[in-house]
Amino acid sequence: MRVTEPVGHLRRVAVIGGGVSGLAAAYHLRELDPQIDVVLFESAPRLGGVLHTVHEQGFQVEQSADNFITTVPWGLDLCRRLGLDDELVQTNPAHRRTFVVRRGRLHKLPDGFLMMAPSRFWPLALTPILSPWGKMRAAAEYFLPPRRDGSDESMAGFVRRRLGREVFQRLVEPLVSAVYAADMEKLSLLATLPRFRQMEQAHGSLIRAMQQARKAHDRPEGQSGARYSLFVTLRRGLTSLVEAIAQRLPPGAVRLGTEVERIQRREGRWVVRVGHGGQEETFDGLIVATPAYAAARLLEPIDPELGRLLAGIPYEGTAVLSVAYRREQITHPLDGMGFVVPAIERSPILAGSFSSQKYVHRAPEGLELLRIFAGGARAPEMAEWGPDELESRLLPELARLLGIRGEPVYHATARWPRTMPQYHVGHLEVVQRIRSHVAALANLQLAGNAYQGVGIPHCIHSGEEAAEGLLRPRRPEVR
Repeated sequence: MRVTEPVGHLRRVAVIGGGVSGLAAAYHLRELDPQIDVVLFESAPRLGGVLHTVHEQGFQVEQSADNFITTVPWGLDLCRRLGLDDELVQTNPAHRRTFVVRRGRLHKLPDGFLMMAPSRFWPLALTPILSPWGKMRAAAEYFLPPRRDGSDESMAGFVRRRLGREVFQRLVEPLVSAVYAADMEKLSLLATLPRFRQMEQAHGSLIRAMQQARKAHDRPEGQSGARYSLFVTLRRGLTSLVEAIAQRLPPGAVRLGTEVERIQRREGRWVVRVGHGGQEETFDGLIVATPAYAAARLLEPIDPELGRLLAGIPYEGTAVLSVAYRREQITHPLDGMGFVVPAIERSPILAGSFSSQKYVHRAPEGLELLRIFAGGARAPEMAEWGPDELESRLLPELARLLGIRGEPVYHATARWPRTMPQYHVGHLEVVQRIRSHVAALANLQLAGNAYQGVGIPHCIHSGEEAAEGLLRPRRPEVR
């Protein structure tokens, strides 16, 4: 039996990992208790993790995520607290549509089709993306009995069961892959999009649930709508969020280029050793905001089972190719925010974003900035490819899809291997077991995208929850 005693008052806290989760944790700690001495360790030479904005040749290029969703509050709330309200930019209202590739051509996603369910019948009935049989099979979902048990299932299994194989292959798989870069046969429904299971159980049918939700959200004439579009970004780029947090941390709180070699428990406190045989520092509390595999390396000597659980969360990577062309080089009107490509198309491209149509400030007048995504579970090796190899595979395919003539006037690549955690079936149970082990170690919290959501707002929420959990009074726990 081992009892871990919590420190009565946390005077000094270490945060390991300077991505958006670690930054949110460090900032929120200081919000909750301005007297806390926070030290943030980051092994890279800059903060932000995968969030990185590049300004060059008149372009604003986001090298990974380029916006965040507004249907959950955590991203917007943090921006408000940082005084970034006036920097928030909405998507171009003239182009709030997405395209789906079918047989090498871009077709508009049916209006009202939200990730995996239609809220309107006629756009789905008229779309050229589906065959007549595929449409009839989707319509039959209205009459299928719901599954009543609460067990997890794969995204592929759920969608095929409710809407049929063709809707899965042609619509849902590319839309969800663009978010999670995952194998749909393994991706957990309950860990990613649980509301669709809830809709099935509450209403008996996804179509019925979407129709009722649409009626409930129809507003009387004159009533104001949402303040923000579904997605927003920051006018000076997402790096400005990173910078705003860093500027509000005390001088000397951030240690860049400092890799944590080992952590230990010693006399009820946390000892952090940096570098190979480097110095040790002692802290009252600890937040580990690294990828799960890095957290596993640090925590396995303290709790082998916790290390094993963390190491068991798989990861995939992606590559992003940003290119710009003169407008007259592109035949397609670019009258949307971008496109997704089904796996059945056998294309090297996962998805594409019309970046300067989505947010018009991102390119000089007369030029169009495009971002192309590749890799993920479909082609994990592409996350490791060099710029020349990526361009040789992706640019001809992009030219074919959009009718592009000539060479780009700008190009840049960003590779992000092992950055996308894979929420496989059973992920929620794994996270629950991880949390039970963490709870038995006093004054320890985990944060990051490996546990409860991969988007920017979810990463922020993870960091803020870790800060709150660290400061929450608790009793000693027995293991």
